[in-house]
Amino acid sequence: METIHINRSNLAEWQKRAKPNVMALGCFDGLHHGHCTVIHTAYQKAKAKKAELAVMSFFPHPKTVISNGNVHVHTLMPLAVKEEKLRKMGVDTFYIVEFDIEFAALSPEQFVSQYLNGLGVVHAVAGFDFSYGSRGAGNLDRLNQDSGGRIDVTKVEKVELWGEKISSTCIRERLLNGKVAELPDLLGRFYETECEWDGEAFILYPYYTLPGPGRYAVTLRNEGFSVQTEVTVFHEGVQCTAENPPFLKGKLSIIWKKQIHNAPKKLLIS
Repeated sequence: METIHINRSNLAEWQKRAKPNVMALGCFDGLHHGHCTVIHTAYQKAKAKKAELAVMSFFPHPKTVISNGNVHVHTLMPLAVKEEKLRKMGVDTFYIVEFDIEFAALSPEQFVSQYLNGLGVVHAVAGFDFSYGSRGAGNLDRLNQDSGGRIDVTKVEKVELWGEKISSTCIRERLLNGKVAELPDLLGRFYETECEWDGEAFILYPYYTLPGPGRYAVTLRNEGFSVQTEVTVFHEGVQCTAENPPFLKGKLSIIWKKQIHNAPKKLLIS
């Protein structure tokens, strides 16, 4: 899989190199069941058309840019992890579009002309509520028209669980409320964060969101070992409630299984 960071200065060059493709569109933060349905649908369309499979996402998160930084979005997954998961899903090209004020101001027709027609899209696949262009004025019902009839469209209907749309927003809400035990039903896996452990403190890597304050049953895992233990999340960070073996020092993953107790007030310093 090739990952391509697109911005205004290099767009023309990547337009020249683009091959006919079926493209899945969305932010895809967390790659939950709804996102995977969109990408799998695009995979099947690409296979039928004998075209390449592309995914287009946007960074930073559009809500952060449109709000002039007043809205902080708790991201679920860094781009590097997203890349690896998309590679395993059979994606050929991963476009990451720089989302800035100028990009947000593009009309729906300009977005389709420059970023879809211009990048060789022959078929676009997205969730039913995907929008594009200034103030989200474009939607899937008009995309074929905006493309001059060059792009066919598949709209993926709402993917629900427990009567609720599966979304990154509902996953963030559960995560921040400590309901990590519910996340496998939404994500298809336990929520996992990567960090460094120096023998005393966990240093979380960027673009992950910690669960809300509380004590959790977790698995700590590195390349060679895994340990079942408990950790406590405070507003100041993460503390292990048991002594970890020294072979876990360095990079490891915290796999969040369930909350045991909630809301400690502050980090205890020994």
